[in-house]
Parts: sequence; C-alpha cells; structure tokens
Amino acid sequence: MASLGAARWLLLLVAGAACGPRYSPDWPSLDARPLPAWFDQAKVGVFVHWGVFSVPAYGSEWFWWHWQGERRADYERFVREHFPPNTTYADFASRFTARDFRPRYWAWLFEQAGARYVVLTTKHHEGFTNWGSPVSWNWNSVDTGPHRDLVGELGQALRERNIRYGLYHSLLEWFNPLYLDDKKNGFKTQNFVFSKTMPELYDLVLRYKPDLVWSDGDWEGPETYWNSTSFLAWLYNDSPVKDTVVVNDRWCNNCSCHHGGYYNCADKYKPGTLPQHKWEMCTSIDKQSWGYRSNMQLNELMDESSIISELVQTVSFGGNFLLNVGPTKEGVIVPIFQERLLSLGKWLSVNGEAIYASKPWRVQMESPTINAWYTSKGSTVYAIFLTWPEGGVLKLSSPIPSPSTQVTMLGFSETLKWEKAVDKGLLITLPYVLPSVLPVPCCWTLKLEGVA
Repeated sequence: MASLGAARWLLLLVAGAACGPRYSPDWPSLDARPLPAWFDQAKVGVFVHWGVFSVPAYGSEWFWWHWQGERRADYERFVREHFPPNTTYADFASRFTARDFRPRYWAWLFEQAGARYVVLTTKHHEGFTNWGSPVSWNWNSVDTGPHRDLVGELGQALRERNIRYGLYHSLLEWFNPLYLDDKKNGFKTQNFVFSKTMPELYDLVLRYKPDLVWSDGDWEGPETYWNSTSFLAWLYNDSPVKDTVVVNDRWCNNCSCHHGGYYNCADKYKPGTLPQHKWEMCTSIDKQSWGYRSNMQLNELMDESSIISELVQTVSFGGNFLLNVGPTKEGVIVPIFQERLLSLGKWLSVNGEAIYASKPWRVQMESPTINAWYTSKGSTVYAIFLTWPEGGVLKLSSPIPSPSTQVTMLGFSETLKWEKAVDKGLLITLPYVLPSVLPVPCCWTLKLEGVA
C-alpha cells in the first residue's frame, strides 16, 4: 500500500511540473502568493483535537509520548490503574468508538459559536488517521475504532452550512519506524516523507478539497527533509483548491513565523504589537490540554470573558482567533465546552460587526488604564471596552472627534452622548441601565462615526 501511495504522489509531482507552475518550489516564490481574502475576513474558527489520545483522556493529546517516549511515572501509573496488564497504545484504537459522533450537530454548534471555519485533526503525532488513509493500514478510523470516515463526515456537514473546512495534519509521527530510521540517519534519507507524509497530504487535498491545510509536527526536520516546498507549489498551482486554499507556517524546523501562508509562530501566540504579516492565534478552552481530559476542573478552563477578551485583542492586532475543543472518544463535545462556544456566539451575534471582515485601526488599544481595543471598517471605528468604567463615563483618548461624530453601542438602539475631552479624545456617557438590559454581560462595542 505504501508503494502505491508513493507512486501516486510522484505522478502528481511530475504532472504538476509538466504544466509549468506559476509558483516554484522555493520560499521566495511561495511566500509571494497573496493570501486568499476569505481567511482574513473570517476572523473566528474552531479547532478540534480528536484521536486515539481521546481514549485515555489523561494529561494531554501527547499521552503516548509522555507514557512511552518519556516513561513518565504518572502516566505509567495511570495505565496500570485504568487498563488491563500489558496494554499497548495500539489497544486504545478499538475503544475510540465515535459512537455518539453527530457531525451535523457539531456543524450546527460551530455555526452558533460564530465560527467561519473549522479545523479538524486528521492525524496527530500519534499517526492515527481520522480517514481511511491508504498508507496507514489498520491505524485509521475506517479500518478500526469508529469504522467511519470522520474527516469526510464532518466536512460534508460543515459545507451544508457554508463553513470553511481546515485539515490539521502532523508531518511527523513519534513512533513510526520509517520516521525513526530517517531521524537516525540525520534526516539525510526521506523514506518516511515519500511513503507516508506526502502521500497523505496529497490524498487529503484530492479527497476533501480543504479550504485550509494546518500543518504541524515540523520542528525536528529541516526543509530539505520534509519536501514541503514541492507540495505547496503543487497545492498553489495544480490542486483542485489552488485559488482558495490557505496554509499556515509549520512546514520545516525553521519555517515558523518566517514561511508559508499566514503565521502561527507558536501555540497561543500573542505578538504584543501589530504584525506586518497575517497571523492566527490558536488557543484551547481547556488551558491544560488540546485533547479531551476526563479529569479537567472548572478552574482549568477559559471562562466567557477571557475567551472574548483574547478574541478582541487578537483581531485588534490583525489576527484570526482559533478556539479549540477536545471531544470525547465517543464523539461528544461536553456541555461545558458547548456552553463556552454558545456564549461566544451570542456575543458575536451582537458585536460581530466589529470583528468579521474588520481591519486594524491606526491605534490598536487605549492606555493600560483603559481596557479598550480598536478595529475598523472603512471610516468607521469600533472601540471594544472590556470593563465598565466607574461613573458610566468612558474616556477614549485616541479618536479625534469632529462636529459630525456620532457614537452608538452595538445592540443598543439609542445614540450616546459625548463631549470633547479637555486634553484629547472623547468622554462618552454610557447607557444608564440595569446590567440585565445590556445586550451582552461583558465586553461592549462602541461604534464611532465621524472620527479620525
């Protein structure tokens, strides 16, 4: 099976080269490709980490590595106490049932959360594929476990709701013998790349026609090993999604924050200033893990206000916000995750005008004493303030008012009174109402028209 996959990959590569690609397989050419506009407009996505690691549901999605790679005592003790003697990681696959996986419900939930795109782990570092990969015999969701094409089912449900579909794929596999052999050879051989990684990437694109390829597992091998530039040249020139597909920056051990489409730079990355390049901040509702943990505690989860605050700050700096949930081995997104997603969606239903398709303003935030962040659309400026000021008067020093300045609050019908501050900016009188009357319980948006 591996040889067939490799042969198919080579045929695709030769076919693409014969067409005279517009983008050549080198970073100066690939980095010059304009980012498809849909990604910057989307702003909000949901990340889903789901795999065999959802079976032990302990520690994190790096369970296998901590258990067998590092031989951590707490992981060894956990397996002894919860599973039969001589249990191997491969034994977990049959318990990854996905019996309660309802892709159309997931798609509805993600739509209600305000997500414009969703990224699913098709294969994490454990190597198990959530589709019937032809080069992952008996270590995929069709041959074992769910006996279902999880990637395909979710993709169909998302597209019924016009939600963009992203596919996460790990380049490396911790314990694949071919990868370990290449690693032992100082990445001078590429047996794993040619027989596993590249065939799977081509297969994912041709089968599912993703809007986004979210690469990971890049950090050990150099670009000369992964052959990523050849794949990306094909993706941009000859693939069925060449005009719309977006990719991130995790394609080799020195690519992150330097090469690719948009930049992730690092998990939970916060630039602190306005970057010159499009970027995405990925974070997880469970602050301790990306995969599901059965023993997670409430104080280990992001609350509604912290989720919205991170979204606002990310978009103010020109980034996209990708919020992760980890389903159970049965395919259930637990109620506390659903509640967080629905709360985000409720906030976006009122304040989405200031988020979707917005651009960074000339100033991203007010002074440290005033927790307010800016976005813009054309000449309209949005000021999103995260704490209600004492006395109900908000001072914004950055906007320059004019005689035609008008201030409204999203979700509140009345025009707000304002006056010019003595030094600079505006003093805005906020609605004098009970908190229950306000459109959202936290993080309110002022729409400023006629300001400079």
